[in-house]
Amino acid sequence: MHRLFVGFRPPPAIRARLLALAGGVPGARWQSDDQLHCTLRYIGEVDRPLAEDIAIALGNVRFAPFELALAGVGTFDTRGRPNALWAGLRPHETVTQLHHKIDQALVRTGLAPEGRAYLPHVTLARMSAAAGATDPFCETHAGLASAPFPVDHFLLYESHLGREGASYEAIERYKLLG
Repeated sequence: MHRLFVGFRPPPAIRARLLALAGGVPGARWQSDDQLHCTLRYIGEVDRPLAEDIAIALGNVRFAPFELALAGVGTFDTRGRPNALWAGLRPHETVTQLHHKIDQALVRTGLAPEGRAYLPHVTLARMSAAAGATDPFCETHAGLASAPFPVDHFLLYESHLGREGASYEAIERYKLLG
């Protein structure tokens, strides 16, 4: 089985800026440079024939390159307890449109449509039950912003789970073309 998702990586200067934010939340598991990405569509575990169909379907996605910028920080929570810290991306509309195009392509392979609301972001840290409060971090970095950066391709990733968390292997690259 292959555990897959679709995403893109911000350029090195943006990732360096995000890595510099790490700290200030006891017990947070901060993402490494190799883990920093924006998920466009989580796929999950699939067998090899479906993985091959997915790779072909993604090659048929047509979308123009665009620019994004960092925009603030926030948390996702489960039952009122933060489980992830993230950096936001703007503008939402363009990247959300790409998310929908990718979702449509994957539905044509037989996958169920994405059921969750989509919020473009880069996960900065995962939170354990013992992690400290996130409010001070979010207040300190609420104004996070960057110059726009280009997004000219997306990637099909395979995720490998291990003791140190997930590692991501890019298995296919898709150029965005207008």
